[in-house]
Amino acid sequence: MRHRIAGKQLARNSSHRRAMLRNMVTSLFKHEQIETTDAKAKAIRPVAEKMITLAKRGDLHARRQALAYIKDKAVTHRLFDELKDRYLDRQGGYLRIIKKGTRKGDGAPISIVQLLPPEESKKSGGKKVKRTKTKKSQVDKPKKEQKDQKVKKEEKKAANKKNDKSSDVASKDAGVKDEKGSKAEQMDNESGA
Repeated sequence: MRHRIAGKQLARNSSHRRAMLRNMVTSLFKHEQIETTDAKAKAIRPVAEKMITLAKRGDLHARRQALAYIKDKAVTHRLFDELKDRYLDRQGGYLRIIKKGTRKGDGAPISIVQLLPPEESKKSGGKKVKRTKTKKSQVDKPKKEQKDQKVKKEEKKAANKKNDKSSDVASKDAGVKDEKGSKAEQMDNESGA
């Protein structure tokens, strides 16, 4: 039984696995996007999000903890100075994992791991749906009034259809009369000439 065993082994011993995750997190913050297998992408997510949380905290102890994990000092400074501002209003979910397909050589499932861009992190913070005025007014009114309004609308549509049909018939009749009249006039003109 595998009680109290967290995380994936990723076919590596613990030191190799830790070094690989450190390198991948460093590359992710350096390039803001990396391509890797699905299992590695899922293993990276909690580590990278913890680093962003440390950056949001921003104190000296948090910076030293991040420096101990991230391999490149310049990347850590970039994380604490530039990247943290994107996610100040966001409570987690800083990464996106997109399934790309399978690798040609061995058929391993490949994913792209991305940091969320600044526009999306701001937009997705407040998910509010705007309602139109007509929907609000219908929600406030009792059901009986709503039914009455629907019946009235249907009656208006039926009346409009009848008016349209009668005007179409009248215009067709007028067109037929005009054609007959014009033919009669042409014949009179020909015979008179």
